[in-house]
Amino acid sequence: MIVRPARPADAEAIAGIYNQGIEERIATFETEPRSTEDMQAYITEREGRYPITVAEQDGEVVAWAAASAYRPRACYDRVCEFSVYADRAVRGTGAAQAALQGLIDACEAAGFWKLVSRIFPENVRSRGLCRKVGFREVGVYYRHGKLDGQWRDTVIVERLLGDAAT
Repeated sequence: MIVRPARPADAEAIAGIYNQGIEERIATFETEPRSTEDMQAYITEREGRYPITVAEQDGEVVAWAAASAYRPRACYDRVCEFSVYADRAVRGTGAAQAALQGLIDACEAAGFWKLVSRIFPENVRSRGLCRKVGFREVGVYYRHGKLDGQWRDTVIVERLLGDAAT
């Protein structure tokens, strides 16, 4: 498995993997599929500021992880939200873990001090993955949003990086 920064040429694979997560309704509140062009713009707008990593297996992108802004206020400038997705054909093989660890390393190297995210409580694979790479669950947002007309809770996870972790 090779982990590397995402490139605009990875957009088609990233969109395909993300669209699986959207279809399955267990990983995101998003409901509209993303196009290759959507994901090219997503990659390009984060370039130089927020890392995106991919895990490749046999030359194919099979998982990706991305950081994004947490809040617009300057005091949160070194805190990032993150997402991680794996193609359903490779789930459980370590691909998502590789992509997420690559993202953690890239964010730490870029000087970020915390990664946070929200996970649906029933997404036990994502919760387990986060625990495995050093995230802790810090609480629950009850009725955080609606998906397909139903209220959904989210579990909040965080991992400290760099000198914040010591």
